[in-house]
Amino acid sequence: MSFFKKILLFSTLTFLIACNNEVITPPEPTATPIVVAEAATPTPLPPTNTATPTHTATPEPTATATNTTTPTPTSTPTHALMIETMRQQSYPGSDIIIEETLEPGANYDRYLTSYLSEGNKIFALLTVPQGEPPATGWPAIIFNHGYIPPAQYRTTERYIAYVDGFARNGYIIFRSDYRGHGFSEGEAAGGYGTPAYTIDVLNALASVKKYPNVDVQRIGMWGHSMGGQITLRAMVVNPDIKAGVIWAGVVASYPDLLSNWRRNNNNATPTPDPNNTRRRWRQELTETYGTPEENPTFWAAISPNSYVSDLSGPIQLHHGTLDESVPHEMSSLLEQEIKAVNGEVELYLYEDDNHNIAANFNTAMAESIRFFDTHVKGDANSSTN
Repeated sequence: MSFFKKILLFSTLTFLIACNNEVITPPEPTATPIVVAEAATPTPLPPTNTATPTHTATPEPTATATNTTTPTPTSTPTHALMIETMRQQSYPGSDIIIEETLEPGANYDRYLTSYLSEGNKIFALLTVPQGEPPATGWPAIIFNHGYIPPAQYRTTERYIAYVDGFARNGYIIFRSDYRGHGFSEGEAAGGYGTPAYTIDVLNALASVKKYPNVDVQRIGMWGHSMGGQITLRAMVVNPDIKAGVIWAGVVASYPDLLSNWRRNNNNATPTPDPNNTRRRWRQELTETYGTPEENPTFWAAISPNSYVSDLSGPIQLHHGTLDESVPHEMSSLLEQEIKAVNGEVELYLYEDDNHNIAANFNTAMAESIRFFDTHVKGDANSSTN
């Protein structure tokens, strides 16, 4: 039995025990992480969409929307997180290598694959629709997962129903593990104090473009939790992402992350940095560059929210109002910021739902598919279903 088949067998047994639970590290480091379980395991969608739900009224945000005027360059020393700095870098990706053929899905094939990002071998899940591809190739979705302790992460164990919902509707799906996660090389440095995971995702985007039968003009991006922040950052750096969908995203500006992302009576558990203590990146950036009040230019320069006028495409946001990991006000504020620059955005709030939008999973998935069908699949919709 090959190495990866052994890993797949172990992953499958693990999945049967804890299908699709998201592991959240406690606010303060402890020996045992807390497991936040979904209310129920989501049921995969059929290929057809459901009726369009009514938008939930947006509550009055508790923080002030970020000034979305693009920051003026100053003498502030550069930092890798700065949007302008990231735009100047190259993200060549590589050919996608098939490491293992997995059990197929309902109407698509599944593969354990790898690609290169800054010299690191990064593992990823790839799904490809079965059947004859459209003349221009299949549309694709880059799938950005949320925070899971890197040592516990396995490619085949998480987000199974989420990937299935998109894959069975005629999209190639590419879900990067990020560096340091599972068997991926490199250091798991965290999602907020370094652009490392975004760099891995941008290299994933470039790698997907090299894959046979992909329509390079029809690529979207989906992100959950920390993956929502990665999606937002990627969409203001790379103009080739046609549309983005974010569920329960950490999408606030950096000043808001510092001042307003707090536990509420011990009920909320912010998604932590996987590197060490969750405030490490905050302390390091503040010690080096000063507080947002002392150096607003720097903090605006690293916040994707300051660049929403440059978004590569429309965005759809989903958030549960009882999310105990990421406040739903983050999505409400991002909606305001995008509307302030006449950008295209949709917001769906789900009353009394959690971080995984478990109770309204099918509704959120149907709306996400509709959005991608409109803005990514486009005119080729009839030929890809």
